[in-house]
Amino acid sequence: MRRLVGGIAFACLVGLGGACGSSDPEPYVLAFGPYTIAPSQEVTDQCVQITLHNDDYVYINAVELTTGPGFHHSNWFYVPERTFEGEDGTFTCDDRDFNEPVAAIFGGVLFAQSTQAPHEIQQFPDGVAIKIPPHFKLVTQIHLLNATENTLELSPTIKLTPIPKASVDKTLAGISFQNQALALPPDKASRFTVECDLAPTHEMLFGTDPDFKIYYALAHYHELGTGLTVEAVKPDGTSATVYTTTTHVGDALGGPIEPAFDMTGYTKLRFWCDFYNPRAETVTWGVGDQEMCVFLAFSDSPYNWGGGVNEPEPPQNPVEVGSATYYTNGCTVFANDATR
Repeated sequence: MRRLVGGIAFACLVGLGGACGSSDPEPYVLAFGPYTIAPSQEVTDQCVQITLHNDDYVYINAVELTTGPGFHHSNWFYVPERTFEGEDGTFTCDDRDFNEPVAAIFGGVLFAQSTQAPHEIQQFPDGVAIKIPPHFKLVTQIHLLNATENTLELSPTIKLTPIPKASVDKTLAGISFQNQALALPPDKASRFTVECDLAPTHEMLFGTDPDFKIYYALAHYHELGTGLTVEAVKPDGTSATVYTTTTHVGDALGGPIEPAFDMTGYTKLRFWCDFYNPRAETVTWGVGDQEMCVFLAFSDSPYNWGGGVNEPEPPQNPVEVGSATYYTNGCTVFANDATR
């Protein structure tokens, strides 16, 4: 059974309250769009809303996004139904003052798509889930980019797999840090690092240093990116790798951390993005042919964590390392309660 609401097709919503005659949660699919993208066209100002019509909590163990070529990137959030109020379907983001940090504060992070990945699955371990409260909806800002000479027709779907409340051992919250202090020097390799001290905020909230575990991580950079690394740092300066990737755009840049990384004994998260810029001009933070440096993760902390360098600014503290230039900028840390 399917019905079309505001341009979004809803599959049988068993997982959102047993609407199809079964009390067991089952996977279901939400279709949105369709989209027609002309050759060389880029779209960055469109958002999507899908109301879940859930009268109870939903525990999501897996998310599967199927898009196709030309669907460059999307970050998915869950928010209360009255946030960014309006009809379901695709809308102009500015018309509802959509803002990703606001979405994260009022709701939470559900999923982030790897750059240009046409199909991706975010799978958590058994018993681990994202908890979506009653009467929430999905929102995302979509980034479409057709680098081909042919018109693309896309009919994307997002599939959510819930599990019963009785099966849930851990609920997850988001971690999201970015570094907008990018200025990739021409014809050169470069690295941009941010080190974020979580201890003061964690001590203020819980009276302890960080002690949560990280279960999943994802990187976001564009075609000039050659890798992203996240490290945990102890007070004595020693570090351990939390997550690293050397894959390129079009490949999945996210995956589970097995076993989950335990932050106990560590007080900071340090991350960096590596780039090689073959062009004759400097490349900065932005869409299109510019670059980004972002990592998303999920932890069992009761708080969402985020920050980094959240506005474009010049990279600082350049150091020549072989034929590359390394930069380091300071970090802003924020946290908000993820329990509802």
